[in-house]
Amino acid sequence: MKERILETADGLFYLKGIRAVGVDTIAAEIGISKRTLYNHFPSKDALISAYLQRRFVQPRASDKSPAEQILATFDSLERRFSSKDFRGCPFVNAVAEVGVESRSVRKIAVAFKESRRLWFRDLLAQIGVADPDSLATQLVLLVDGSIAQDLVRDDPAMARAAKEAAKVLLSDAGVRFDDVPSGLRSKNRTKE
Repeated sequence: MKERILETADGLFYLKGIRAVGVDTIAAEIGISKRTLYNHFPSKDALISAYLQRRFVQPRASDKSPAEQILATFDSLERRFSSKDFRGCPFVNAVAEVGVESRSVRKIAVAFKESRRLWFRDLLAQIGVADPDSLATQLVLLVDGSIAQDLVRDDPAMARAAKEAAKVLLSDAGVRFDDVPSGLRSKNRTKE
C-alpha cells in the first residue's frame, strides 16, 4: 500500500503540482481513506519528502568514456523534453512550490543537485581536466538552463544547444573530439 500511495503521489505531484494536489485527491485516486494514507505517511510534508527521495536516482554505471557520459546527459534530456508529460525538474518544481516552507524539501533538492554536480566533477577528474569543480558547476548550469528553456519554449532542441555549449567547455578544458569510433578522445592537461 505504501508503494501504491507513493506511485500515485509521484504521478500527481509531478504532473499537476504539489500545491494543487491534496492528500484527499491522492487517497481518492487509490480508493483508500485519508486515515490509511496517514498511517503510511504522517503528513503531506512526509509524503512530499518520500516522493522526492523516490526520484533521487543516481546515474547508472556505464562503459562509455567519461566525456561520452557527460554528453549523453544532454541526449537524455532531449529525449525527456520530447515527452508530452515533461514538466521540468521535480526538485526545482518542489522548491518553487514549497521550498520556503519546507526545509526537508530544500535539503533533498540541494542534495540531488549537488550529487549531479559531483557526478560531473568525478567524470571530469577521470579525464584529467585542470579544474573539474568549476567545470562541473558550469555543466549543471547548462543542464538546468536547458530544462528552463525547454519549459518556456517547448523546444527539445534546447538540449542540443546545451550539448554544443558543453562541447565547447570540454574542448576548452582539454578534451579532444576526433573522428574516432568512440567519438571522443581525451587528453590530460597537466600543470606546468
